[in-house]
Amino acid sequence: MQCKGEPVRVAICHCLECRKRTGSVYVVQARFHREHLTMSGETRQWRRQGDSGQSTRFHSCPLCASTVFCELAGAPGFVAVAAGMFADPGFPPPVLSVYEERRHSSVFNAGALPMDHIG
Repeated sequence: MQCKGEPVRVAICHCLECRKRTGSVYVVQARFHREHLTMSGETRQWRRQGDSGQSTRFHSCPLCASTVFCELAGAPGFVAVAAGMFADPGFPPPVLSVYEERRHSSVFNAGALPMDHIG
């Protein structure tokens, strides 16, 4: 997978569905315009209804099952790429944190970070 340019935004999600999907207490995703993503190789696709009620189509590695990217029904034309897919330690930091009311008690206080906060 290759992504051209900078992400439109990088966000942290604390929703229950992201937590269940990853086994982590939050997810960091970088959103890109769909045309800036080039895929090679296969992905296994599956859908899940998110906390918002909208459907998301996930594309996972068929060998290790890691989520590579997802397509959000509520954001056509964009893809969300797991930030862990980028090896660059200087990758842009999150600028948005969503579903904070569901933030796991052991997670840092995202409210203290310089970003927009929703919920």
